[in-house]
Amino acid sequence: MKANTKSITLIAALAIFILSMAMKPKPKKVIFFGDSITQMGVWKNGYIDVLKKSLDTTKFELIGAGIGGNKVYDLYLRMEDDVLNKKPNLVFIYVGINDVWHKLGAKTGTDYDKYLKFYQALINKIQANGSKVVLCTPTVIGEKKNNVNEVDADLNKYAEGVRGLAAKNNLPLCDLRKAFVDYENANNTEDKEKGILTTDRVHLNDVGNKLVADTMLPFVKTP
Repeated sequence: MKANTKSITLIAALAIFILSMAMKPKPKKVIFFGDSITQMGVWKNGYIDVLKKSLDTTKFELIGAGIGGNKVYDLYLRMEDDVLNKKPNLVFIYVGINDVWHKLGAKTGTDYDKYLKFYQALINKIQANGSKVVLCTPTVIGEKKNNVNEVDADLNKYAEGVRGLAAKNNLPLCDLRKAFVDYENANNTEDKEKGILTTDRVHLNDVGNKLVADTMLPFVKTP
């Protein structure tokens, strides 16, 4: 009889444990979808790594989905495997640097109209998959102030296009371009072309990664 009682107690405890695990909320899955800046974001002190250190990892699962050299249409082509199949709660779209930068030299950048069309297509597919979306403006290609870097005019145009898409689709905007420009104006006293937020005019140093993480954090935390 005692053995039966112990067995029943054990089974009941096991059932309660399984039920409690089933009822435990899953962590919010966040995917950062982008290029080499995002690829490097998972490295030590990268912006995704910094975000992880700022959050309760039992409540948030952060996934980097960045590939070096990618442009907006590359993201569209790999969206199924790298985003949709993972069923994220939230997706940050952070792309545009290569679309502008690669217009120089190899001339393989993305025309403005095509950039916006592919960006809108990303939004449509990701939302249809049941995920929330945050749009990010591209950051810098050169850190000099007052719009004197070679492609500042294009970067400003493409960033403004992303702002327009955010307004059109009623989506949150993580305005990294503005955050970087404001930081340069306040801190780049010697008007250097690199070394303030980037290592090479484009890819982020520790300060740049922290700025991106700090700018993104409120959007990650928003229910």
